Amino acid sequence: MILKKADPLVDKLIKAEIKRQGETLGLIPSENIVSRAVREALGSELTNKYSEGYPGKRYYGGNKIIDQIEILAQERARHVFKLGKNWHVNVAAYSGSPANLAVYYALLKPGDKLMGLSLPFGGHLTHGWKASITGQIYTPVQYTLNKDGLLDYEEIKKLADQEKPKIIVAGATAYPRTIDFKKFADIAHEVGAYLMVDMAHIAGLIAAGAHPSPFPYADVVTTTTHKTLRGPRGAIIFANCDSKIAKENKIDLAKAIDKSIFPVFQGGPHDNQTAAIAVALAEALKPSFKKYGHEIVKNAKALAQELKKLGFSLVSGGTDNHLMLIDLTNLGISGKVAQDKLEEAGVVVNRNTIPHDTRSPFDPSGIRLGTPSVTTRGMKEKEMKIVAKLIYDTLLEKQPQIMIRKEVRKLCAKFKIF
Repeated sequence: MILKKADPLVDKLIKAEIKRQGETLGLIPSENIVSRAVREALGSELTNKYSEGYPGKRYYGGNKIIDQIEILAQERARHVFKLGKNWHVNVAAYSGSPANLAVYYALLKPGDKLMGLSLPFGGHLTHGWKASITGQIYTPVQYTLNKDGLLDYEEIKKLADQEKPKIIVAGATAYPRTIDFKKFADIAHEVGAYLMVDMAHIAGLIAAGAHPSPFPYADVVTTTTHKTLRGPRGAIIFANCDSKIAKENKIDLAKAIDKSIFPVFQGGPHDNQTAAIAVALAEALKPSFKKYGHEIVKNAKALAQELKKLGFSLVSGGTDNHLMLIDLTNLGISGKVAQDKLEEAGVVVNRNTIPHDTRSPFDPSGIRLGTPSVTTRGMKEKEMKIVAKLIYDTLLEKQPQIMIRKEVRKLCAKFKIF
């Protein structure tokens, strides 16, 4: 009521977005729905505080309580991922991209080789893609996928042996299969490279035990705190203080990464965000979250299987995690056209390149979709069959769009968000 009086226009827009979210099926894999508790912490009076530095080493007074909140978030992060004290945790990064850049700054010099999955093959901008600053400050070495849309560890090893990168990044934004972190570690450490795992998309699945953990193998792990972890927009950096590569290079990982976040890249952390991360991590420690993480994967597999039955071509043939890529080439429509058609029907996905795509990234051959949000809403495998049919009817124009939209709203009404 206060916002409505203070700024009726912003209030109206927020309510319109709430309505949109409630009446549509959110299938973008990088989106999720946070709890009211997370939202309450994010909108709390902690917004008022400034706390440059780290617990016990602030440049402002009045931070005793803020220190407790940050330490609590760090401790919960260790518990969620079953880590010992040898893992240093930084929860101050504003988001995933600056977190990744901070790691590179801590461990690389300009021009050093950074090896990551190529963006058109499912990698992230910050894994050394040419349009990103990470592909301009550092020398990018990009690995790809094989013809089946899978990571080819033998080819990755050959590339690493040839190029001798300083960091190898394992992780993706559009890879539907399980990542073998041990194989990546063997490849990286054999050439004297750090293994950095960007688990942003699969962090919640790892926390739930629905995907193998990178922590037994990685030197550094980064993650966003939204997506499958179901928290606010933020990031966490984990540094393995027992890293042999770091010791060989005489680098204190914890100190180097903390210094890289502050004062190199950031000023004071967003204390309200840190508190909301702590709340989300507490939720991730509950048995219900483990069940949730496994249900995400079950739903994704059910959706993928049903889409295949309906004649859709899936990159790699299916999924092991929370997302899938549909190759639309055989339907004769582009990813952008499909995205727009589905949005009009109330099904929200994102256009995406597919491996070896011949089309532009702005109008690629595929769409990317996933199950985190609809699983949070309470949908299960039987609803995934309905969702697949809605996608099929929309893209193949099997019934009027207005009728499909009604069906979408009817389904959404059974599984309310707010």
